[in-house]
This record gives sequence, C-alpha cells and structure tokens, in this order.
Amino acid sequence: MNVSLNSKLPHVGPTIFSVMTQLANEHNAINLSQGFPDFQCPPSLIERVRFYMERGDNQYAPMAGLPILQQQIAVKVDNLYHLKLNAAEEVTITSGATEALFCAIQTVIQPGDEVIVFDPSYDSYEPAIILAGGKAVHLPLITPDYHIDWEVVRQSINPRTRLIIINSPHNPTGAVLTEEDMLQLSEIVNKNDLFLLSDEVYEHIIFDQQSHQSVLKYPDLYQRCFVVFSFGKTYHVTGWKVGYCIAPPMLTSEFRKVHQFVTFDTATPLQYGLADFMKSDPQHYLDLPHFYQQKRDLFCRLLSKSKFTLLPSKGTYFQLLEYSGISGLNDVDYAKTLTVDAGIAAIPISVFAKQPIKEKYLRFCFAKDDATLTKAAAILTLL
Repeated sequence: MNVSLNSKLPHVGPTIFSVMTQLANEHNAINLSQGFPDFQCPPSLIERVRFYMERGDNQYAPMAGLPILQQQIAVKVDNLYHLKLNAAEEVTITSGATEALFCAIQTVIQPGDEVIVFDPSYDSYEPAIILAGGKAVHLPLITPDYHIDWEVVRQSINPRTRLIIINSPHNPTGAVLTEEDMLQLSEIVNKNDLFLLSDEVYEHIIFDQQSHQSVLKYPDLYQRCFVVFSFGKTYHVTGWKVGYCIAPPMLTSEFRKVHQFVTFDTATPLQYGLADFMKSDPQHYLDLPHFYQQKRDLFCRLLSKSKFTLLPSKGTYFQLLEYSGISGLNDVDYAKTLTVDAGIAAIPISVFAKQPIKEKYLRFCFAKDDATLTKAAAILTLL
C-alpha cells in the first residue's frame, strides 16, 4: 500500500538536543549539551510528591491547574514583581513551558500573521508559528553581547506583524534584557497594537546582582502578554515537565481554549508537591542566582588557561565558548567532533538561527555537579 503525507513541518527533524544527547550516550561523553542538572532536586520536594501519590491524589487535576498551586504562584509574583494576580483567572498550569509557548502562539496567530523572533532563538518557537499558519521574522541579536537593535525592530513591523517573542535570560546566549530594553519594547508593542510572548523560564538564574526584568513589572506590557515560566528549571526537575503561563484574564481565557485540547491538565501529585514546597521553602528560588553563579564562575575559572575565549554568561545555566583558536570547523561539525573525539557534548548555536552565524560558538550547560564541571574543563583545557 502506498501512503503519502504532506508534512506540515517538512524541514524539521529531531531537535539538536536529541541528536547531541544520543551522540553523547553512544560515545559515553560528558553531556553538557542538553540543559538538565545531573544533581538531585530538594529531598523535601520529593517527599511532598510521594505523600500525595500515596494519599491517592492521582486523578485529573482541574484543567487550569490546582487552585493551591495557582495561589502560591500569585503570592510569589506579588512578592517578586509587585503584581497582584487573580490566580483563578490569570494563572494556568501547563505540561512544561514548551506546551505553554505552543498554546500562547496558537492563541493569537492566524494564517498570514508575522511573528518577530530574535536569533539565535529557542528552537520550539518557529515550528509552533508555522503550525498556526504564521511566519517567523528572524532578527539577529547583535554580538558580542547579543543585544536587541530596537530600531531594526521598528523597521521590521508591518500590518501583518502580530506578535513579538522575547526570552530573558536568553537561551542559548545567556544575555539578559535591561530596564531600557523593556521601555523600548513597551513603546513598540503599544504603538503598534501587538501581542507579546515572554519566555522567562530562567527568571531566577541571573547573575552579578542584576534584577530580572520580568514583563510582570511593566503593567502596560503585561496587558498584551503571555508570560511563561518553568518549575523544571527552578527546582531541578526538568523531567517533570511542569510549567505555567500568566496572562491577563481575556488572554488567559483564550489560552485555555487551546490548552484544554493539547494536554488538558498536568500531573496532580506534582502540582500538590510543588505548591507545598513553594510555601514551605521560598528561599530556594531566592538562592538560585548565587547557587548557579558559583557554578558559572567555577566553570569559567577552570577554562581560563584553555584556548577557548568567553564572556561570562549573564543568566541561564549555559556558557558560550568561542573555539576559533582551536578549530576551523563549523559549529555543528565541531560539536560532533568534540563529542566523539574528546568526550564532551555541547550544542552548536547556529541551529538556533535562520541566517548563517559567523562566530564560532558552542553552548555548554553548567547545571552539573562541581566534579562533572571539573572533569569536563580538564578535558577542554587540553584541546
């Protein structure tokens, strides 16, 4: 029998994260490619999830999330960003941040709409835009610090522009948006009647006493925005795939129309456990900047005598290393060579960009035990 199918994503294959992790596993390499910790989450968080599983809380949660978890998120937002939310109408628990990003894009994008993304950009944005019938307009971030040229943004807006996607702290570069960036963005979004999607999954992983410039701090922006967060990044449980989206009531109502037909709800005992842990240990997320800055500083210090060059990451748990002093290969080929020959897996950043990237950078994850980072840096220093 001959079966044919016109693919909706004809140019999409396995993600670079799957490719590099598989290669790392095949060659027993230290995996600094995919962004997950190799250390455990807080034991008390596991205990709370186990408690609710054993109590029998293993059936469907409400579609929008457990009220107790929605309320703990609202408390946190008020404490950090001085925004009082109606938790029931503005907070939706999702099966990971990627689901929240997908649902937000499907909510506002109609066929023919354009979405501004900044390259290098996280790889889930464009497929979701395409599936909604939209077109991604790729604007390059300006090196070496990967900042946004707001004048280029203004010049790129036309009657078809519907949405801007921002990501701070930024994956894969580690750049962060400033207060001035947010003011420029607010002027552009409001003047042109645009929607905004703010990917803030690394909100607590920001360094050198910088303040995270969440959209939630800017009332005019928030009224037009979906803001996406990740429990996995904050609590070292990326495999749980629990995230959430905060948006004004009207946007949330439309968002939930999509969400209910994508995953409907998210694992009940995980939600209960996270709610308890947020209430009992708010210090955890307050300590994350120091926790991860120590790892960033260790990794950078260990590489100080290597042939790589770097600018310390401003946020996220990723560090870019420039390798032109070591190899002339393009970044995809060098990432594979490094995995096979040296036993270290990293991510080439060119795969996150539409236009060719001249700079020779690889992205390394430092959300690892100090022993892992020390071992990896020792290998990298010998190259």
